[in-house]
Amino acid sequence: MNNLVWFTTNLRVDDNLALAEACKNAEKTVAVYCFDPRHFAETKYGFRKTERFRVKFLIESVAELRENLLRLNINLLVYFEKPENVIPKLVDEHKIATIYFQKEWTSEEFDVFENLQRNGRLKEVNWNAFYYQFLFHPEDIPYQDIDNLPQVFTVFRKECEKKVSVREVNSISAKSETNLIMNETVIPTLMDLGLDSFEVHQNTAFPFKGGENQALKRIDNYFFETQNLSQYKQTRNGLIGANYSSKLSAWLANGSVSAKTIYWKVKEYEAEFGSNEDTYWLIFELIWRDYFKYISMKFGNRIFKLDGILNKNYEWKFNQKAFNQWTSGNTSEPFVNANMIELAKTGFMSNRGRQNVASFWTKEWQQDWRIAAAYFESLLIDYDVHSNYGNWIYNAGVGNDPRDRKFNIKRQAEMYDGNQAFQKLWL
Repeated sequence: MNNLVWFTTNLRVDDNLALAEACKNAEKTVAVYCFDPRHFAETKYGFRKTERFRVKFLIESVAELRENLLRLNINLLVYFEKPENVIPKLVDEHKIATIYFQKEWTSEEFDVFENLQRNGRLKEVNWNAFYYQFLFHPEDIPYQDIDNLPQVFTVFRKECEKKVSVREVNSISAKSETNLIMNETVIPTLMDLGLDSFEVHQNTAFPFKGGENQALKRIDNYFFETQNLSQYKQTRNGLIGANYSSKLSAWLANGSVSAKTIYWKVKEYEAEFGSNEDTYWLIFELIWRDYFKYISMKFGNRIFKLDGILNKNYEWKFNQKAFNQWTSGNTSEPFVNANMIELAKTGFMSNRGRQNVASFWTKEWQQDWRIAAAYFESLLIDYDVHSNYGNWIYNAGVGNDPRDRKFNIKRQAEMYDGNQAFQKLWL
């Protein structure tokens, strides 16, 4: 029996349940990753679905995954094609009995899976899908009927903290060398994917490379080497430099590291250096990440709809000139401008910046939040469908914010950039 591991947003070896299960009792285990051309096409808004910043990070992540798999005597086949075209060929060529993969539910990802299932050439194949992109596993949360998921994050957090234990990480042993196959596939370059190469901006707050090893290196540095974790809550609203926050979101987004791995590293750190509100706050943010995933699971495509999950009917507008001003950093608010320029030049923006630019776009200018969310999707290195759209509906007042807050941006700039160092850096 030969098994195929189909990698998507789970680009790691450690704590990868699909990979671990695929390697059990298999004569051969083969792995595949597809750079789906649909991810690099132009959107209806006139910009690419995925821009160069995240693509570069993705290429690095896939390259490191290939190296790590090879150490386990597993080949990663890489293609610049749709999975619907690639997987049936691999099933035939390698006599695949079962395909193992990470279970997804948002529409684009689920559509690919459904297209594959409808392929007559795959009717004899078994499909084994696993949820392992969570901190709190779906089988463990106190909301087995997802319709009962609370509308407010705090209720979800408190119930899960009280009733749910985080599962241990999964490990995997190397296969024998007989598992290796001929592999002449090549990881595409930025140019192959229709993008220009670039130098990382000298002022970026995210100077890191993609890949599982890089994620673990960052954890070691931010946690154990510098002990920055012990000040995380105090510094997380910073704006300049690599160390005001953990910066783990990008590796989490493409699955180079799991939420569980980070959780247990925090616990390891606390055992050595002590726990405080700061160390807990990183776990708090992981729970927020889980919550947005469960929100998208509960509400499905409503997280992409103009009236969101609340069916609130605001008077949304869309003006192309306004969009151009917002994206180019040419509004009346210097703090907004600095953050938008940082995003355009680096593919990264702080959490504080994201909340302010979103509030400005949706509450000050009352512009259609969906195009702004799509723009973030295009540029952000750490784009995650659940967190991105969950945060945008939250900030637009059609999501999970019970207060429907609006930021006083001038006051925010005074609080978090009082000496204007961040604004001076980018304006």
